[in-house]
Amino acid sequence: MKKKGILIGVILAVALGGGFLYWFTNVKNSEGEHAGQKEAGHKEETAEGREGDKDGHEGHDEHGEPGSVRMSAEMQKQNGVVVAPVHKQQLAGVISVTGKVEANADRIAHVSPRISGKIVAVRASLGDSVTAGQALVTLDSVELGEALNRYHQSWTKHALARSNMERIKALVEKKIAARKDILQAETDFKISQTELHTDEERLSLYGVSSSGLKGSAHRKPLLPVRSPINGVITEKHAIVGELSDPSKSLYTVADLSSVWVMVDINEKDLAKVHRGQAAIVTVGAFPDSKLKGRITYIADLVDEATRTVKARIEVANPGRKLKPEMFATVELALAADAAPVLAVPEDALQDLDGKKVVFVAENETEFAAREVQPGRMTGGMVEIVSGLKEGERYAIKGSFILKSEVKKGEMTDEHGHGE
Repeated sequence: MKKKGILIGVILAVALGGGFLYWFTNVKNSEGEHAGQKEAGHKEETAEGREGDKDGHEGHDEHGEPGSVRMSAEMQKQNGVVVAPVHKQQLAGVISVTGKVEANADRIAHVSPRISGKIVAVRASLGDSVTAGQALVTLDSVELGEALNRYHQSWTKHALARSNMERIKALVEKKIAARKDILQAETDFKISQTELHTDEERLSLYGVSSSGLKGSAHRKPLLPVRSPINGVITEKHAIVGELSDPSKSLYTVADLSSVWVMVDINEKDLAKVHRGQAAIVTVGAFPDSKLKGRITYIADLVDEATRTVKARIEVANPGRKLKPEMFATVELALAADAAPVLAVPEDALQDLDGKKVVFVAENETEFAAREVQPGRMTGGMVEIVSGLKEGERYAIKGSFILKSEVKKGEMTDEHGHGE
């Protein structure tokens, strides 16, 4: 009985073990098949993604190149687009230096009185434009009063000497007076004439004209201090009530229609520069204004520390754009003795998508933005190192209009894709 129970337990154990093994094997197989299907699907999606990425990348490259533009001959004429073949030419070399603007020292005047006096009126202020002969200050001067008194005395004495000489001449003609009397009268007249002339010269040196002084003996003597040149008042020290004398400058007047630009020329470039050489001056405040000047002075001494030589460039200053103490960039043109190179005007070169391009005429109505490599720039021309061939036709004028048309087309494309 006991053995029979043991046998039945063994049979049950084997049955249960076999059932568990069958269930475990089926579960594992099911999980393996599901994982395989998932991995296959992932591989398929990845392949499709790569295909899509490839297509998208190719599309980006297609639109990344600088564009082209179509424009009829009539529209070209209306927009000022001019086409010409590119050709080689000699470009003058350039030495670029920096400098500082200064007032032309030959056109500066310090205004001061010629005699001492008290300032009673100030007629001009800082920044005013003045003309030669314009009264800037009026002085009340004791010294001028004394000079005027001497002048009036001389004038009266001269008038009496003339009258006396004419009276004696009449008496001599009537044989009433002796001839020696006429000689004395003429001598007194000439002496009075010399004294009057001396007093007139003194007043003229003081800045007073004697032409309007006759009959003004009782007026208060006032001395006008006048500007000797046309220009702009750059300094003012005149104050009403202060005493002034010839040692004190009341105003500084500068004629800024012409200015100097002082530059430092490197020692190694001295053989390339000379007096009278042309120069182009630009300043940061007006980068588009290129003012022409010439070298008028080159120093004879080399600065020991910087190994440079001072040079002075005189520049016409219309509109007074150049102001003293401004920093300036100066280009000194050298002789065009180098080999000819392909060159286009600066205006023909445009920036498009970070590249320098020239618009090449494919035919009468189509232009392509051709990327080029620019070289040196001088005299409004730019050397083209690569990207163009001699004889190719390009937009020598109106390239900015063509660039605008390209940009307009790109914006339209982007808007269409966005929709």
